Amino acid sequence: MEKDNNKDKKDDAGFDLFGLGGLFKGIEKLVDLAGKLEENGGISKEGEINFDHLKKGMKGVYGFTINTAGGGIPKVETFGNIKKTPEGPKVDEEREPITDMFDEKNEIVIIAEMPGIEETDLKIELKEDILELTAISKSRTYRKELLLPAKVTKQNLRHKFTNGILEIRIKK
Repeated sequence: MEKDNNKDKKDDAGFDLFGLGGLFKGIEKLVDLAGKLEENGGISKEGEINFDHLKKGMKGVYGFTINTAGGGIPKVETFGNIKKTPEGPKVDEEREPITDMFDEKNEIVIIAEMPGIEETDLKIELKEDILELTAISKSRTYRKELLLPAKVTKQNLRHKFTNGILEIRIKK
């Protein structure tokens, strides 16, 4: 009987290359690694994972960006629909969009990437210093809650949406 040499293969990061259990462990390691990258520099990664046991057409999406704008301390931001839980990674139908926030002198600027939706799918709610973005289309659902650096009013908010990119500007 021939031994299966692929059974215990690992990639450069030590992730199992074969088996669903190895895939979940690999995703969990990626989530942990994203948090640690805050201390060690900056990169951006994203990707999609298909799980046969999920609702038809549903994909697992996970990524992270590290923002060092303004020469400040690097900040890790995750996005997608794979969340870390005590039981291991969980895939939700709702995705968290990629977002960037800039605290400028006279205004706060938020950029959110939400491909696959139309402007009519968007809902923007602002309550003092909390901004909630929601978008529901036939194929995708996005939701993100952002803590703003200052209390602002909805009257000072304007936005534009072009090709899946939402730009929000709020005067302070």
